[in-house]
Order: sequence, then structure tokens, then C-alpha cells
Amino acid sequence: MPKDAPDLGQTGMTDQTAKLDWRDGVPIARDFDDPYFSFDDGLAETRHVFLDGNDLPARFGGDLRIGELGFGTGLNLLVTWDAWVQAGRRGRLDFTSFEAFPMAQADMATALAHFPTLAGYAARLLETWTAGTGRITLDEGLTMQVIIGDARLTLPDWHGLADIWYLDGFSPAKNPELWEPALLQAVAAHTSAGGTAATYRAAGHIRRALAEAGFTVTRHPGYGRKRHMTRARM
Repeated sequence: MPKDAPDLGQTGMTDQTAKLDWRDGVPIARDFDDPYFSFDDGLAETRHVFLDGNDLPARFGGDLRIGELGFGTGLNLLVTWDAWVQAGRRGRLDFTSFEAFPMAQADMATALAHFPTLAGYAARLLETWTAGTGRITLDEGLTMQVIIGDARLTLPDWHGLADIWYLDGFSPAKNPELWEPALLQAVAAHTSAGGTAATYRAAGHIRRALAEAGFTVTRHPGYGRKRHMTRARM
């Protein structure tokens, strides 16, 4: 574990609010020294990596379950919500995210103000959800839940399945806990047949761990300064 990373302890840690610094309106996780979204264009990166990387919006329709490692600002949820609305609200969406260090509401509001086109969705999220809230309905046909705690403990105990995964942990060099092979095995165990996963990371050890967990893994062009990203299919 990097020396500046928080110690999650034997029980997976104490739940605590994210500690932030700010640079050009972008929140930086103080414990990991990593931004929550791209300095170049957070919206475009999210759409490229997590929507395109999981064949969205083409897969909207029927019941679709999305899992996420790292809720952060909630940006991935809002971008997905917007894409679903723009696609005509086809089918139902259920979104489950795993987050060890939830943001304070005020910090989340400041971060999401960076994206004025999502203001309506952000307002609804902020008025409806707080850390520790159970499953809630954000829109007709859209439910979400953020499970607070160390994903290495909370994900194996989760009884759900996901058709799509957003693997959105901080840099493996700074947040190795979210890229451990055992956790990626748990992701695979909670993925439906034919399910997919995507991440902006393309390190060899991550691709190997996903492959060993049972995914078929491919490397694709990344967004902005990141040369490559990873897609995986069960």
C-alpha cells in the first residue's frame, strides 16, 4: 500500500467522508492524490469509457443492472441517467455502487456544478440521496443504491448481479485495494452471463486479473491523455 494511502484495516475500514483538495474546479482525493474526473472533459471521458465501453445506449431496454466500484461524485450515474432519458427511457435501470469514502453533500454539489448540462439530474440526486441511504428511486424506472464500506468486504456479501460494471477506482499505484485480483474475482462472480465491464485503466496486471477471473479482455483506445482503456466480457 502506498505510504500516503488510508489504512482500511482488517475489517475494511471505518466509513468516513472523502477528504478533498480542488484544482481548476476538479476535486482531488487527498488520500490518493488523484482527480475524480478528467481535467480535459469529464463528461466525454465518462461517455467514452463507461457508456461506449459497455455498448450503451444500445443495451437499454428490458431490465439492466449496473454495478460500479467507486461512486465518487456520482458523475457516472448522472451521465448514464441522461443517456437513458435521451434514449427514451427504454427498459428499467438499477444502479448499485460501492464506495468506501463518500463525499459530503456540499462537496458533491460543488463538483457536479462543473457540468451544467446535468444540473437537473444533479439536483434530483442531491435532494434524494445521502450517504447511508438505502435503495432509492431517482426517476420512474431508475433505482440506485450506494453501498458504503470497503468493497473487498461489501461486494462479496452482496446478493445482486450486474449486467454492466463501471470499474472506476483511483490509480492502481495509489489505490491498489480496488484492483486486487480477489476483488476482481468478486466482480466476476457478481456478473451475469454475457455481462461486461469497462475501465479507463489498461495496466497489464489489471487485464490479467480480469482474464483470470473469467472475463474475455480487450484493450481499446483511451480518452484524452490515456492511450488505452480496457473492456471485458463474461
